Amino acid sequence: MKCPFCKHPDTQVVDTRESDEGDSIRRRRRCLSCDKRFTTYETVEVRMPQVVKRSGTRSEFDEEKLRTSFNRALHRRPVPTELVDAAIHHVTQKVFELGEREIASRQIGEMVMRELLRLDKVAYIRFASVYKSFQDVGDFADAVEAVSKKPSRRQKT
Repeated sequence: MKCPFCKHPDTQVVDTRESDEGDSIRRRRRCLSCDKRFTTYETVEVRMPQVVKRSGTRSEFDEEKLRTSFNRALHRRPVPTELVDAAIHHVTQKVFELGEREIASRQIGEMVMRELLRLDKVAYIRFASVYKSFQDVGDFADAVEAVSKKPSRRQKT
């Protein structure tokens, strides 16, 4: 680590402390050249994978886009915000845990569909109709028939 004062490349760690949350390390350093002291912090850099779209273009993973998708599908549906937040967190964690540098938007769409199916069947049908590009009433009927056999995670109020 270079000294920020004299730019000398040799410094000595004088003290090391972990943060209260345990997510960073604070190091007190001393420059071996000018003898000045300074503090550095060490944290984990978390990088989400790039999203590869159908067209082949790539973009950063954006949790807000995920939230927008859920909100559109769940518009005016009686699903508590806590459950929506948990579903978004679940999808984000799954994407992160894959440990890949890239993920197809199709995979994220499938994860969203699984979460919506658990939350609200109507929202699932809404999302699926756009995501799977339903062409006629038969596509809707098939989707409705498929979801009518699966229990919802959300309790009725």
